[in-house]
Amino acid sequence: MFIGEEPIHINAEKGSIAPLVLMPGDPLRAKYIAENFLENAKEVCNLRNMLGYTGTYKGVRVSVIGSGMGMPSMGIYSFELYYFYHVEKIIRIGTCGVVNPNINVPELILATKSYSETNFAYTFDNYDKNITYPSKELNEKIIETSKELGYKLHVGDITTMDVFGPYIDYDRVLNRIPKELNVLGEEMEAFGLFHIASHFQKEASCLLTAVDSKFSDVVLSGEERERSLNDMITLALNSIIK
Repeated sequence: MFIGEEPIHINAEKGSIAPLVLMPGDPLRAKYIAENFLENAKEVCNLRNMLGYTGTYKGVRVSVIGSGMGMPSMGIYSFELYYFYHVEKIIRIGTCGVVNPNINVPELILATKSYSETNFAYTFDNYDKNITYPSKELNEKIIETSKELGYKLHVGDITTMDVFGPYIDYDRVLNRIPKELNVLGEEMEAFGLFHIASHFQKEASCLLTAVDSKFSDVVLSGEERERSLNDMITLALNSIIK
């Protein structure tokens, strides 16, 4: 394996990224979090416009960095964060489509495992199973914090797809998922993040906001979408600093 001595996709100086990282898919959401939730936030990376910031939250250093969309992009950025910048914990904060009638838009979901048909992990290091797992300890902190904040949190399995669900007949894919799994939502990054974290023996979790549902015609207003995302951000920040 050729890794090299310096990261290729993150141009932050060594030491400028905190051990605790939140990763939204959208780099502009990283900017939003830095400006609205962190104190003394400073931009630490911007290569390829993948923005990253470091500041403090309740006195604890935290970084927030975009991951981009899909497992290849998440795999690149999480690898470099864990390997080159010695990050210890990453919480993915993203959006998902609901595939379970018990979840309403815009409720929050915490992933207990991710099922995927991808070859991402097999290509990475010959891992040939369809399920990857988050950090049990970090998940427990998120569940505990959600109760403290009074947030409703659904806890269950998700599926990570290589393609954007609304652009395909994803019922065809969902019907292939083992029936014993309690799949609540579908997204595009968590399987890859969990596998990279496990490879480096680091921690990772995935918090999601349900933004659309095959069981509902609800469409969030801009204000409703922002408020629901703010709840997810608040939950992630308060959990990761514990």
